[in-house]
Amino acid sequence: MVEVSAPDFDLEKTLESGQVFHWRKVGDGFVGAIGDLPVYVKQRGRTLRVEMEGGAPATQGSRRADNPGSQELAAPWVKIVARYFALDHPLAEICDSFPKDPVMNAARTFCHGLRIIRQPKWECLATFICSSMKQVAHIRQISLALRKRFGEQRRIGDQLVYTFVSPQRLAQASEKELLECKLGYRAKNLRATARLFSSGQADLEAWSALSDAELRKQLCALPGVGPKIANCVMLFAYERLGAFPIDVWIERVLRQHYFSRRRKMSAQRLRQFSETYFGEHGGYAQQYLFHQARSGGRGDRAIEVNRPHLRRNERR
Repeated sequence: MVEVSAPDFDLEKTLESGQVFHWRKVGDGFVGAIGDLPVYVKQRGRTLRVEMEGGAPATQGSRRADNPGSQELAAPWVKIVARYFALDHPLAEICDSFPKDPVMNAARTFCHGLRIIRQPKWECLATFICSSMKQVAHIRQISLALRKRFGEQRRIGDQLVYTFVSPQRLAQASEKELLECKLGYRAKNLRATARLFSSGQADLEAWSALSDAELRKQLCALPGVGPKIANCVMLFAYERLGAFPIDVWIERVLRQHYFSRRRKMSAQRLRQFSETYFGEHGGYAQQYLFHQARSGGRGDRAIEVNRPHLRRNERR
């Protein structure tokens, strides 16, 4: 077991905030995968205790393996875990950049320690293509079905973990096979997108060098990807922390708390407001608002943002 220092971090809030869908609560920790590595992780105060396939030294930095098959050094595992959970993000600074309005203040308090995970690009894109018009519980079911049917089975302790399916494998799958994973109309879009990446016509890694506008344009050109899914992928896979996905939960929050006096508010106007009002870390702000709204946090009740909190050109 490896120990990873994790100050200012809440594992449960992060994994259950609707940004990633395959982690399962087991005992007092979670079982899932970081890329193709099966992982069991639990939190003890400011420390994560992590078990990975094959074992690892019991103490961070140990130079000898405790068990046959263990890794010689714990350091690589520590880096993998720390990077995945974005433990290097300056969370206090990020939260301090949020607007100081009552709704955002309540969400910041409710979601203390929640971080934006760095997800594998293909896994993130494919999962969010499957998320269209689905609730979180349904997305989890689809993710598990795809992993069981097309991924590779791994084991961590007495728990089975399935890796996410590659675009090459999905490109070869029949639409019937995908429909059996409860994808519905999303099956055609997912297979078409997988074929683009499998054939080399598109390259997720190469897109990392693109500007936000160009990256969003490339993503939106993919089958089954619109502005909301594109922004999710930008935020969770490309670490574009200003990306602000607007789904039904966030639209409800914006209309109820920021534009309650306006009967008509176009989706484009909401996007423009979000991109300016929530600032350079708007993606974090969005995730906090989203998680609090889904969780029924106290701050989601009838609080109205006072006009002085909004920028002059955003006042109602």
